[in-house]
Amino acid sequence: MHTDTERCVRAVRSKDARFDGWFFTAVLTTRIYCRPSCPVVPPKPENMTFYPSAAACQQAGFRACKRCRPDTSPGSPEWDVRADTVARAMRLIRDGVVDREGVPGLAARLGYSTRQIERQLRAELGAGPLALARAQRAQTARVLIETTALPMADVAFAAGFSSVRTFNETVREVFALAPAELRARATGTRSAPAPTPGVISLRLPYRTPLNPSNLFGHLTATAVPGVEEWRDGAYRRTLTLPYGHGIAALAPATGHIACRLLLTDPRDLAHAISRCRWLLDLDADPVAVDEQLRADPHLAPHVDRAPGRRVPRTVDAAEFAVRAVLGQQVSTAAARTHAGRLVTAHGTPVDDPQGGLTHLFPGPEALAALDPEALALPRTRRATLTTLVAALADGSLKLGLDSDWDEARAHLLALPGFGPWTVEAIAMRALGDPDAFLPTDLGVRRAAAGLGLPATPAALTARAAAWRPWRAYAVQYLWATDSHPINHLPA
Repeated sequence: MHTDTERCVRAVRSKDARFDGWFFTAVLTTRIYCRPSCPVVPPKPENMTFYPSAAACQQAGFRACKRCRPDTSPGSPEWDVRADTVARAMRLIRDGVVDREGVPGLAARLGYSTRQIERQLRAELGAGPLALARAQRAQTARVLIETTALPMADVAFAAGFSSVRTFNETVREVFALAPAELRARATGTRSAPAPTPGVISLRLPYRTPLNPSNLFGHLTATAVPGVEEWRDGAYRRTLTLPYGHGIAALAPATGHIACRLLLTDPRDLAHAISRCRWLLDLDADPVAVDEQLRADPHLAPHVDRAPGRRVPRTVDAAEFAVRAVLGQQVSTAAARTHAGRLVTAHGTPVDDPQGGLTHLFPGPEALAALDPEALALPRTRRATLTTLVAALADGSLKLGLDSDWDEARAHLLALPGFGPWTVEAIAMRALGDPDAFLPTDLGVRRAAAGLGLPATPAALTARAAAWRPWRAYAVQYLWATDSHPINHLPA
């Protein structure tokens, strides 16, 4: 979008927050870059230039605006809609892969050379993987500086910097303030950092509107005992992270999601934030989604009644795949019971001083050693589960942010016991495909019949072609026609 100068100028003049994250405005006279909704008086069009990423702005010598804080805007929704190499690379960079594994690790995950990845990212985003990762490190550092009492040296290494000197130079260059000055500005306008050791409080921005009912209702209604819970108005769950583990508490608030993270290692902050944003689908563009779905007269009243529905996702694709198998042809309560037993037997125990969480969900390696006869499941489903776990454990099946959606679907369908419903549920909630569709789902078929839509899977799939590429969101609106607990914010 940044190449359409006229459209960008209109967005800046109208201070349209819907475009935050889509592009960034760099002002040639002040050498500052802003989000489109910056509250200051818009500069003259001839003094504006536009970039597709904060990293590109920083690389061109612009510093972040102190008023609109463009580094805190929601991420571009483009990376969650696409499954090409650039989109997968951006999801991995956002997840901290470059900081942990370097550019060679990023390239290896995508199956390309480092030169090819560099070329593709520069062509589309105006910056290479190192610059994009640097911009994210700067944002993570700012969160730690402003919301914790960590010493600056600890902040530097927790944010992913290799040295305190590099940390200081980057913060000064990006924000035009020293780290200590950033903290001083924050303490003058916000409450003091939380005194609880290891706890980081922050706000997760999103594009409005957002309907929290189906989002938090679904996550809570399907919560695995010991791993997830609803407590004191927040959805809480344990997280398995690269350097340790953590607990996230997420609560809907006006204009943002309130997030509290309890981490055993602060180096996991960027990864934990990325996982939480992915879980709640916070980088979505609800205006674009609802505009297309509203064109269908059968869906329009439901979109108008409660716009901004998101797709509830997962923090771990392998975990959701296991839970999808456990939930085949059983009720929500039965699926929770099966998953809870698996967690108790094979999950890693954790301490939760602020709630009732007890375990991390077991990974494929831990589940690979389970005894199928100990599972209270039909024999065919035991075989399905053990085959899935084995494929995940040996790496022959890869599910994650770097997955090619079509390849993952084909691999899953080749496993015994995997039909269209299970595969599409995984594509929707684990892989994040916004066009995943569940025409065989009982709730979808019941809703379709009630709205006067075709109820047979083939006819409904044909009818749903008009909803593409947002069929996963259409499923949320169809499910919302029922009184199931997944559609209601917990009491």
